[in-house]
Amino acid sequence: MHVSISRSAERAAQVLSRPFTVGGLAVPNRIAMAPMTRMFSPGGVPNAQVVAYYARRAAAGVGLIITEGTYVDHPSAGLSDSVPRFYGEDALAGWAEVVKQVHSAGGRIAPQIWHVGVSRAEGAPPYPEAPVLSPSGVGLDGRPIGRAMTQGDVDAVIAAFADAAAAAERIGFDGVELHGAHGYLIDQFLWGGTNRRTDAYGGDPASRVRFAAELVAACRKAVSAEFPIIFRTSQWKQDHYDVRMAETPQELEALLTPLVEAGVDVFHSSTRRYWTPEFEGSDLNLAGWTKKLTGKPTITVGSVGLNQDFLPTFVPGTGSERAQVADIENLLDRLERDEFDLVAIGRALLADPEWAEKVLTGRTDALVPYAKEQLGTLH
Repeated sequence: MHVSISRSAERAAQVLSRPFTVGGLAVPNRIAMAPMTRMFSPGGVPNAQVVAYYARRAAAGVGLIITEGTYVDHPSAGLSDSVPRFYGEDALAGWAEVVKQVHSAGGRIAPQIWHVGVSRAEGAPPYPEAPVLSPSGVGLDGRPIGRAMTQGDVDAVIAAFADAAAAAERIGFDGVELHGAHGYLIDQFLWGGTNRRTDAYGGDPASRVRFAAELVAACRKAVSAEFPIIFRTSQWKQDHYDVRMAETPQELEALLTPLVEAGVDVFHSSTRRYWTPEFEGSDLNLAGWTKKLTGKPTITVGSVGLNQDFLPTFVPGTGSERAQVADIENLLDRLERDEFDLVAIGRALLADPEWAEKVLTGRTDALVPYAKEQLGTLH
């Protein structure tokens, strides 16, 4: 028994401890922290508690931290005044301290910059008077809400993302992630269910991706050539877990190729379960298909190290609010054959800040299982 644990630990250390480099970003291992909204930043400003939260995980071996979503400087971008923003001297000073402490602990870090689009409720802070904006004035359920974006709105949002990307590099981050997943604004343009436009930004996949590609190009222009741009995608949307932005590999390629041409360096492919095949006839997951179609490095994510996906453990009434520790042998198999390049850990890292160190040193028997009540604290 001790021999098998030792061999498993040795394999995990060997596979996960390989360094990874893209552009000017050198990550010491293959472990990333997934972005997870925590709502512990009063007035949108990351405080000392937030600084310690990220630094603790870097100190325990997480190679790349991708921060929780942080709002770009656009009045309609947000839905809470407890979620951090990425503009204003106070918020950027808070983020600069996060960067300083993560670097001191040996980690690398990228902010996830974000506009929620139609997911914002009318009258929500931090700007209650701001309109709800989306590609076509319809919600994820197809019902009318807010208003469709004008060309002026499009230009303003793109400029806000470019400003945020430039700020990220200026205050010392190692890269930036654009949130193009989960039914938020960028994804609302990518998905035909919410993009019913008849202008240049709607229609076939090449048109639906135009907004995202212009946004990426603006960010690419705003930062240095060596500053990596990560782009997060997903098939599923918030509260709509079975919808798909691409039904076939060909449709996915049509959406991804313009993003590569615009300047994306890494794709972060969000799934609920990393082991689920994305298309029939192949075991590749979304990150695997994305790497195959684009040739770009990818990050996989989805219930790594746990035996349940996030839905039952986040949403009351959907099942168990706990998730037990699960082995990562399947993940290691896929990493060994380079199906993807990095693996992002979500709830397992909320439950156990030392997850990376324990896995890399074979102390998996000491891993802490996830329980929903852990969301109530920032530890």
